Amino acid sequence: MMRQPDRSWVRRVDAVMCPDPARVVTRIFLPGQEAAQPGESRSTAIIDRLLGLSDVEVADELGAVRAAYEHRHRDLEAAWQRNFVLIEHRVEGAADVENDRRLLIGATFTQEFAIEAAALFNPSMVSHPDQSGLAEGSTRFLMTVRAVGEGHVSSVEFRTGTIDAAGAVDIDPPARVAVLPSIVSPRYSRAAFRQQLDDLAGDQTNSDFVLDTLPEWFSREQLTLAVERLREERLTRGDSVRTIERLEWIAACTYRVEFPEDSSIRERVLTPIAPSERNGMEDVRMVRFSDDDPAAGYLGTYTAYDGRTVASSLVATSDFQTFDMAPLNGPGSKDKGMALFPRRVGGRYLALSRADRESNGVSTSEDLRHWSAPVQVQAPERSWEIVQLGNCGPPIETEAGWLVLTHGVGPMRQYSIGALLLDLDDPTVVRGSLPEPLLTPTADERDGYVPNVVYSCGSLLHNRSLVVPYGCSDATTRIAVVDLDSLLGALTGTPVRTESP
Repeated sequence: MMRQPDRSWVRRVDAVMCPDPARVVTRIFLPGQEAAQPGESRSTAIIDRLLGLSDVEVADELGAVRAAYEHRHRDLEAAWQRNFVLIEHRVEGAADVENDRRLLIGATFTQEFAIEAAALFNPSMVSHPDQSGLAEGSTRFLMTVRAVGEGHVSSVEFRTGTIDAAGAVDIDPPARVAVLPSIVSPRYSRAAFRQQLDDLAGDQTNSDFVLDTLPEWFSREQLTLAVERLREERLTRGDSVRTIERLEWIAACTYRVEFPEDSSIRERVLTPIAPSERNGMEDVRMVRFSDDDPAAGYLGTYTAYDGRTVASSLVATSDFQTFDMAPLNGPGSKDKGMALFPRRVGGRYLALSRADRESNGVSTSEDLRHWSAPVQVQAPERSWEIVQLGNCGPPIETEAGWLVLTHGVGPMRQYSIGALLLDLDDPTVVRGSLPEPLLTPTADERDGYVPNVVYSCGSLLHNRSLVVPYGCSDATTRIAVVDLDSLLGALTGTPVRTESP
């Protein structure tokens, strides 16, 4: 399919965000991929060799490692200390090992992981929580971007920038170092656990045996005690082992992380933690939720990928320092690419869903966790979307309706970005759609890990412009600015114009 010329009211920005292999974080290193190989660990032999080094050799090597790597990380020695603790059980007389040797052992079992060595793409954009110090008519934005590193493992990074009154976009440079969060104790919801177990078709008798003893909100310690009671009765309770495994899985996939207070948003990186996402956290669709709702703050959905299956998950934050993650369930959460509406409609939470893997629908929820079967609003019809449809981020509220950017897949697996307009009061009613794509790949956007793709996970309304960050062929990120009134006019067939807010 040949690309149609951009409309006069669509402007691509010159800036391109490219992956930087120098952005690294630390991870535990097990020599010889021991986690995946049978046989005796080599760790003990390596540790024995390190314990055999003289104090001078330890000091010299530790100094060399510091000089080579310290500038690439924030508090690198803390990572070495953490990794020493992880393998401390193999260190004979660990309590008597002096600090420098502990650090060198920890460094030997540490590796760098280049979080965006392969790609930086599929962004979403929201207004930044700090709008102070800006010129009149300007907006500070925050972008989530999907970063892909070694093994095609996806993480979530953050970028910031500003849009001025004239629509000029300025992206701040990335931070010099990347910072990982600490895991902190979450609160678990009994109702959410019950829904998740129902979704997994578990044994209800065993599930009730555990959950009925827990309060509405409970801690990890309370869950452990309740599970232990079931474990003690496993001989007389059939399928209890599977129930326990599922309870532990739900708990592991429901977690909270917290970044250091002195870190900046641009330094922070979310990497896979839950078993459901061990191979990637993909395509966050972030939205700033209504301030008059208990869920006020920033909410997002993302695809958790464990190497075999995909699942929809929720991320919530008020400050981009502390994040809560939880799995979603119900028929509307199947497949991938859910996108939340920025406020409740008719008292219910709404989300765009592609549960049937090819069409756009609207799903509802009472609690942001369990999602109903979606009502289809758009099916593949036109040639440029004939393979499948999906959304390109959360709907944006306008005076004409809910503005939804979509993606369509056509011949040669080309992805294009389209647009849809849904009724404000009943978003299952379509008020208009673009017959032709809004954006298709240009010649310099076609090449990448997945060729011929333009794809966004969320746009920002700025004055009377729609700012659309988008990924190019699963490789880089660019930005387009669309005149809102012209877009709404094309969707409705009538000129739409109001005064700027």
